Amino acid sequence: MSNQRDLISDPVCGMMVDAKKIAVEYLGIHYAFCSEQCRDRFTANPHLYVGLPGCKAPKQEGIEVIKRRRLRLASPLTSAQTNVLTLALRAMRGIQKIAADGNQIEITYDLLQATAEQIEARLAEIGVQLGEGWADRLHRAFVHYEEECEAGNLAVDERRCPG
Repeated sequence: MSNQRDLISDPVCGMMVDAKKIAVEYLGIHYAFCSEQCRDRFTANPHLYVGLPGCKAPKQEGIEVIKRRRLRLASPLTSAQTNVLTLALRAMRGIQKIAADGNQIEITYDLLQATAEQIEARLAEIGVQLGEGWADRLHRAFVHYEEECEAGNLAVDERRCPG
């Protein structure tokens, strides 16, 4: 068990975490994360979470980038499938709301904590629990390039930092 001095704040979600677990060094500074999801989010775009001298990063300024994605399925989910899907997605950091109605699923999330790609990967992981043909039923409604461009445009870098 960690004592208080071994705990540091995860720069992605703000959770206090053991400084020795799921850690990376970036620009000579040690960062630790609550999950692989937060670590992957940080390493993809570190300047969304840590700024530069004289320039705070979007996360340091308390900015949220709320995204809403709708998935259209070829056929509706059963109530059991809806429960599996909802529990799996709610376990992810940054997921704010999940609504399943008929053959549509709507997921609301904070782009600074989760990406469409991570959500899609989680959906693929639970596909076995959702039954045969799940992959065929799910029409990809995520546009990875657009989202990563948006995240990249928010990141603090030397060109936009007056300090």
